[in-house]
Amino acid sequence: MENLKYPIGKFNVPTSYTTKQREECIKVLKDATFKFKEAVTSLNEEQLNTPYREGGWTPKQVINHVADSHMNSLIRVKLALTEENPTIKGYDENAWITLSDSNYDFQSSLKIIEGIHERYVVLLESLTDEQFKRTCFHPELNQEISIDFLLALYAWHSQHHLAHIYLVKNNK
Repeated sequence: MENLKYPIGKFNVPTSYTTKQREECIKVLKDATFKFKEAVTSLNEEQLNTPYREGGWTPKQVINHVADSHMNSLIRVKLALTEENPTIKGYDENAWITLSDSNYDFQSSLKIIEGIHERYVVLLESLTDEQFKRTCFHPELNQEISIDFLLALYAWHSQHHLAHIYLVKNNK
C-alpha cells in the first residue's frame, strides 16, 4: 500500500541547495505541464475515474488537486519574497477534493497548471541565491521553510502525482 501511496518515495528534505539542484527542480516544473497533459489525455473515461489505489484519488481529482496545490505554492513563494517570514495559510486538501470543482472535468485545471507553472518558472529563474533562502512559516509543519524547500517540495509533488496517474494508466 505504501508503494501505491508514495510511488516515488516520500519527500526527502535536501540538506543543502545548490544551483544545479535548483535548475533540476525548475526543469521538473517546466516539463510537468506537458507530462500532466500527456498522461491524462491518454486516459479513457473509466481510467479518469479510477482511483490509483483503494482510498486514493482518481486521475481527474489528482489533476484538480495539483492545480489547487500549485496555486497555493506560487502564492507562498510570493509571500516569502514580499514579506518578512509570513505565516502561510494551510488548507485541507482532503476537504477540497470533495468540492464539486475537484470532480469536474480536468481541462480547466490543466490550463491552470500551465499558467501557474509558466509564471512560477519565470519567477524562480529570476531569483538570487539570497532570495531562495527567504522563508515563510508553515503552521502545519510548525517550522520556517525556505523558497528552496518549496521549490524542491513542489518539484517532488509534480513527480509524485504524475506517478499516481501512471499507476492508473499502466493498470497498476
